[in-house]
Amino acid sequence: MYQTFINCQTLHNMIAEDNEDNLVIIDCRHYLDDLEKGKQEYSNAHIPNAFYAHLDEDLSGEIIAGKTGRHPFPEVKDIVRTFNNWGIDESKQVVVYDQSHGGIAARLWMLLNWLGHENVAVLNGGWQQWQRLNYPVSAIIPTMKKPTFSPKLKDYLLVTADAIEANFEQFDFTVIDARAAERYRGEVEPIDPIAGHIPNALSFPFLDNVDNNHLLISKEDLNKRFQSIENQDIVVYCGSGVTACHNILVLKHIGKTDVRLYPGSWSEWIVDERRKIEKK
Repeated sequence: MYQTFINCQTLHNMIAEDNEDNLVIIDCRHYLDDLEKGKQEYSNAHIPNAFYAHLDEDLSGEIIAGKTGRHPFPEVKDIVRTFNNWGIDESKQVVVYDQSHGGIAARLWMLLNWLGHENVAVLNGGWQQWQRLNYPVSAIIPTMKKPTFSPKLKDYLLVTADAIEANFEQFDFTVIDARAAERYRGEVEPIDPIAGHIPNALSFPFLDNVDNNHLLISKEDLNKRFQSIENQDIVVYCGSGVTACHNILVLKHIGKTDVRLYPGSWSEWIVDERRKIEKK
């Protein structure tokens, strides 16, 4: 079973061997500047037998003004129903992919891990790499399934804003920001109304985990990238709790296990004007 990343050749071989009974593939393509583009691309062509997951409709919960961020975690009952529709149970290897870098697919990877399903892997290079290798595609929408997904909730993987604030004094964990460096520094903010970052957070943009072709860099380079973090307990956030999951995925890939997510992230942090922010 694969629990972090899987390459396109391996997935291609699994499909060719007709492993459908043991394999669930989910297409997570999504674009913040065109919310329906990912679904349209999926309808035109996708990896054979893949279902589609919409970030807003399937992988996020209700946005509550003045309380939540832009992509709050869904209610357990809602995401369990979705997993059931896709045919996920404890026997299945799940493979998730997006347009290329894995930053969106990693959100589904995190949701499955949160509910106790660890046999899920992000496709290295995603749809872009699959096409580059000229592997088969399909426009057929698979039939919804109805097995029984049994959640084993791991709430310890999530951290609240209150815990982040308490950490200003306790320093029990290191907080890292997965957004682009210029957003971390507060120089630009293309999405949220306030620029900056959570005090004491370190900048580790998730896109630095991949190369120019959006393929994962080597484990050696990933270890070098994160070697400056001395604290074994790490909490990751981003703009809305989505691409931060890519850093968590990568840290697990290189053997770090005490890594958690602040799911509300920056867009939740700034709804309370009493919370401190930094710019630098």
